[in-house]
Amino acid sequence: MSERRDMEIIADLVPAGSRVLDLGCGSGELLAHLQQHKQCSGYGVEIDDHNVHACVQRGVNVIQLNLEEGLALFEDRSFDVVLQLDTLQHLRNTERMLRETARVGRIGILSFPNFAHWPNRVRVASGRMPVTKALPYEWYDTPNIRVGTFADFEVLAHKTGLQVTDSFGLQRGEIVRRWPNLRASVAVFKFERR
Repeated sequence: MSERRDMEIIADLVPAGSRVLDLGCGSGELLAHLQQHKQCSGYGVEIDDHNVHACVQRGVNVIQLNLEEGLALFEDRSFDVVLQLDTLQHLRNTERMLRETARVGRIGILSFPNFAHWPNRVRVASGRMPVTKALPYEWYDTPNIRVGTFADFEVLAHKTGLQVTDSFGLQRGEIVRRWPNLRASVAVFKFERR
């Protein structure tokens, strides 16, 4: 989460005092915010050495782990909330990670760049891949394994046995509930296991 307002919107979804697991936590900015402002506890999971160091500097508990290996380290329902923000598009086995997220947490909160955002559609219609704030890489040097849309995730959630309890888009720090698949650059879902 790079934009402050987007981070605050996501933080508002996390109940105060929750035990949180942040998958792909980056520099630990969100976890530090949750600790300071909502008295949450928990861990970040990160693979990048630089980000692990940044988490430690922030006072965030962090475990260096490749998410492709799964979450066997954690027991069922060991967290109130599992965050998976801007990580899904980097993982090869998304279905497995969603099931693992639902297994170790009571609530899952997920975000990813919405490829169906209207400027992306225009760019593809003109014959080029989009480069935007949410998708800032050229097609040939992107760390993203895949791109997805708001509507695609609704189908995947149903397939993996997840119950979406809230969903909306984010666009420039604002919540988008009307036509988020078209009008939002970032998709956000809150879900539970059925």
